[in-house]
Amino acid sequence: MRPLLPIAYLPPVSWCTVAWKSEQVAVEAAEHYQKGSFRNRCYIAGPNGIQRLSIPLVKGKNRQTPIRDVRISYDEPWQRQHWRSIRTAYGNAPFFEHYSDKLIRFYEQPYTFLYDYNQELLHFIFEKCWGWKGSFTTTTQYHPAGQWPNGTDFRSDFSADKQHAPGWFEPRPYAQVFMEKSGFIPNLSMLDLLFCCGKQASDLLN
Repeated sequence: MRPLLPIAYLPPVSWCTVAWKSEQVAVEAAEHYQKGSFRNRCYIAGPNGIQRLSIPLVKGKNRQTPIRDVRISYDEPWQRQHWRSIRTAYGNAPFFEHYSDKLIRFYEQPYTFLYDYNQELLHFIFEKCWGWKGSFTTTTQYHPAGQWPNGTDFRSDFSADKQHAPGWFEPRPYAQVFMEKSGFIPNLSMLDLLFCCGKQASDLLN
């Protein structure tokens, strides 16, 4: 059985818990792009609280565009801006220096398609950083909600236009950089878990 998940930009911890517990994960690749979702945005914890990072897209009717055809826009220096925000948020995190030298390449070289960029980030963090032994597959046929025949369909659980957690998600607290100021903030981007916990993230995802 394979859970079906939407593609996401550095997805939230709740997304990661579903994937981590599975030997094989199907990532939706046959849908049309949906605005207001984690497909091009993530949430991190900065010195002033929750911060949203959004990848700008080439203008057009993205809602009717197949997800694999959505192109990233470089009209503004978003990669530099995102990396500056990430460094500000996690520069003092225990594992920032350990992973930043390899992660920064995703913010230095251009990618044409949003799906490919997100997919490479997922492989890098799950497999290279966390040592996940599972595998990601991409769907080739679209299945309407409730008709995924191979497992549980989680696509609608990650579609809200806000930083939220699905009702089934039970966050497990861990030490965060600005915890003394903001308290524990659950369900942030996988980056928060990576830089704060390193490979010990697996203990929180199991």
